Amino acid sequence: MLTVYGEGRGFRVVWLLEELGLAYRLRPVDLLAAGKDRDFLAVNPAGFIPVLQDGDTIMVESIAILEYLLARHGPNSLAVAPDDPAFAPYLQFLHLGEAGLAGPMNTVLVGRQLAPEAERGARVTRWAAETFESRLGLVIRRLADCPYLVGDRFTAADISVSYALLLGLRTGNYVPGPTERDYLVRTTARPAYARAMESCQATKAWAARSPGL
Repeated sequence: MLTVYGEGRGFRVVWLLEELGLAYRLRPVDLLAAGKDRDFLAVNPAGFIPVLQDGDTIMVESIAILEYLLARHGPNSLAVAPDDPAFAPYLQFLHLGEAGLAGPMNTVLVGRQLAPEAERGARVTRWAAETFESRLGLVIRRLADCPYLVGDRFTAADISVSYALLLGLRTGNYVPGPTERDYLVRTTARPAYARAMESCQATKAWAARSPGL
């Protein structure tokens, strides 16, 4: 049995597991009390989520977990093979979803909403917002030519990027334009996304309180 610790970016992992039809257990983690959660810290002493436990194997970092699951449980249409012409954009957008979008959006969230009043609007926050917008431009240009990031088929790259865009939307730090909005309507209409939302009740409740598409 695969165990996923924590929601947040763990939603990416749960969504992929639902797409793959793999059995898993979602183990909630309260990050505010993570220092007292000895079972969780025994799995990941660094104390961050998500974590995937697969027997004796422990994986952290959501994109690495996606790649691990696809490699261990493939081949399938959610990954792109190295000899496929779409491999380069697949790999690019799979990682851009975290490195170029969700990571900078976290900094925007902290800088605009969680930092002390005197520290809000700091240069690093503006830099993070600019970084998000510049990488978003790559996504928009790609989606102008095709419905998904590698063409006509949905892949794990779409899970990665969709999560990042939803993070920005739900924190109130990003308003999707028509291209991204149509894209998110497509990706979130998938049955596996709906099942993942039912599994991740904290994420579902957060989404219900947040701006929608």
